[in-house]
Amino acid sequence: MRCEDHLLQGYDYRAFCKTPLHYQLYLTAGTIKELPLVTIYSDGACSPNPGPGGWGAVLIYRHGSPVELSGYGGQTTNNRMELTAVVKALSSLDCSYKVTLFTDSQYVKNGITSWINSWQRKNWQTAGKKPVKNVDLWKALLTESGKHEVDWQWIRGHTSNKWNERADELAVAARLAGDGSATAATTGKAEQQTDTIHLYTGVTCKHSTGVGSWSLILCWRHHVKIMGQKVTGMTANQLYIKAVIEGLSGLTKQFPVEVHTHSGYLRDGATTWLTGWKKRNWRTREGGAVSNKEQWQELSRLLDLHDVRFTLDERDNPPCHMLEAKELAREFEQVS
Repeated sequence: MRCEDHLLQGYDYRAFCKTPLHYQLYLTAGTIKELPLVTIYSDGACSPNPGPGGWGAVLIYRHGSPVELSGYGGQTTNNRMELTAVVKALSSLDCSYKVTLFTDSQYVKNGITSWINSWQRKNWQTAGKKPVKNVDLWKALLTESGKHEVDWQWIRGHTSNKWNERADELAVAARLAGDGSATAATTGKAEQQTDTIHLYTGVTCKHSTGVGSWSLILCWRHHVKIMGQKVTGMTANQLYIKAVIEGLSGLTKQFPVEVHTHSGYLRDGATTWLTGWKKRNWRTREGGAVSNKEQWQELSRLLDLHDVRFTLDERDNPPCHMLEAKELAREFEQVS
């Protein structure tokens, strides 16, 4: 006897189903059909953060051409765009699917697979008893993911994965198309920005263990390169300098360079202190030896070869790539 027959006799098996997907499986009990497969790549973009945002997703079915989705998010945050991309992709499915979902956001991956259970138990409060941010989207994601069998996969962004890169392109295009102020004031300015090589730096450093890592996202036009390394025995200041040295050493084109960093030590050293140190034969104003002298000497040599500008990005409102660089640094730190 099928579940529909039980329902007709007054047995409502929906009461025993935790999600719509479970209910659908009950309705086909005895002859459970294998769910159709779909692979989803999602991404969000927001610059500055908070600021105008966009989201994009690519859905790859077993048969047929990939389906692309995207949208403008208005004034928002990067995390909200990452969540929106997943919610929109899952809600577009016309029935229950077995989904493999790739996201380059640790926030999304960890939130839906780990943190969300605790949030629900605490009535959407964090461990610090503060309201969970983006609770509307987390609830929507919980509803949509419950309709499917989802395998959540984190993928490192900007590592030449065809579909992850396409999702990023869709998100960025949606952000630019939706925000009229995103276009440059003049064509000349737009061309100048396009031909600037951007270096986004990320660092982790655990003083208690002496273990740290650095990462660098190099962006030029539509090209992206990832660099990074786990190291021991280096301070955060040394790691920031090393990241820029590695980035500048790998450049093969003579274009203006903008280094994005959270380190005031790196920015001030490169733009202000370096000139005085060299005049005083690598001594401080007080006459002491310059800390990290060898690194500064190498960075000084590279700065003489390139037109470099340093930007100290706000920690509370960093560009998207700065968030990604920090996540990458954490990943490099986990490498054994």
